[in-house]
Amino acid sequence: MYILNKFKLQLAFLLTIVSFVSYGQSNLFKVTLDAGHGDHDFGAVYSGRVEKNINLAIVLKVGRLLEQNPKIDVIYTRKTDVFIDLIERANIANRADANIFVSIHCNANRDPAGYGTETYVMGMSKVASNLEAAKKENSVITLEKDYKQKYEGFDPNSPETMIGMTLMAEEYLDNSISLASKIEDGFAALGKKIRHGGVKQAPFMVLHKAYMPRVLIETGFISNPTEGDDLNSEEGQNEIARAIANAIISYKNEYFGSGTIDNDIERPSQKIIETPKKDTSSPAKPKPNLDVPAPKKATNSQDTSGIIYKVQLSASIKKVELIPSNFNGLKDISMVSENKYYKYMYGQTPDYNEAKKRLQEAKTRGYSSAYLIAFKNGTKISVQEALSNN
Repeated sequence: MYILNKFKLQLAFLLTIVSFVSYGQSNLFKVTLDAGHGDHDFGAVYSGRVEKNINLAIVLKVGRLLEQNPKIDVIYTRKTDVFIDLIERANIANRADANIFVSIHCNANRDPAGYGTETYVMGMSKVASNLEAAKKENSVITLEKDYKQKYEGFDPNSPETMIGMTLMAEEYLDNSISLASKIEDGFAALGKKIRHGGVKQAPFMVLHKAYMPRVLIETGFISNPTEGDDLNSEEGQNEIARAIANAIISYKNEYFGSGTIDNDIERPSQKIIETPKKDTSSPAKPKPNLDVPAPKKATNSQDTSGIIYKVQLSASIKKVELIPSNFNGLKDISMVSENKYYKYMYGQTPDYNEAKKRLQEAKTRGYSSAYLIAFKNGTKISVQEALSNN
């Protein structure tokens, strides 16, 4: 009996340790870093400057900086000179349930005068230069075995054919733009030249298949002798890596907090919209020059399109009674059960401006990670889509 009880105690202790480790891991902010190209896929090559090598060097430097933060878990699509299919790169991030996906590349142009950084989000832009960039990166699939069967219906020489493929609703567009903007702001702070506004939209296959906020960074032109030599240097790579790492940390702090991420709280899929505060110390920073149609301006009139806005407070594995005392005094709380989580929401209104006021109220009551969600005729849609229906 003594031996049996001792075994039970040891087993219980082991399970506690496993549970603790699993809990700790789930609290981590997961970043998937993707070094473009690899092995027989050299990418762009100019005067001894090889894109696949520069991409990998920058990714490893970004990863080392991020790994210094105990709250960040870094996943690499490759850490050596190997070839990875585009779909597999995205799937690595999907399987890891990463919070963000960052693909790092170098740009090139027949004109050696071309220069500057660009950061792309996934989208169906028809801007010629953006499509050309996507065409260049997507052409990698022709190096993959059985690519015609694997990417059936997609022509890498015509990125527009992606429109005909099954596209996931761009639930993460706002977050992707936010991350891209932080990256380009970081480059600008270093004195790096930003190409035509920096943040852009294009149909990249590797972004299309990653189901989380995701960006593709063109760190500069290796076809430009000056910029190319900088990208090929240890100092230049360190500068670029620091800018990217700082932008990722800034994004994490804004959307997930700078401390421990609460395991019970589901990560936001929409950009947290806050009432802007007046800043008399410096002029307002202009919005990124992104070729994405701006959402229509919301009005105070009642919406009759079946759209309502709610404030999502949290998503927890715990079910609690919907009374004000359990929600810091907030009334009109609703709850839905989804994917083993209980999602708690505050209020509902067809008025976007009123919803923003309720969001601010929730934040003042202690729900700093609260964000807006939208429904159309009972079906959840993105806030951007809701605004476009006004």
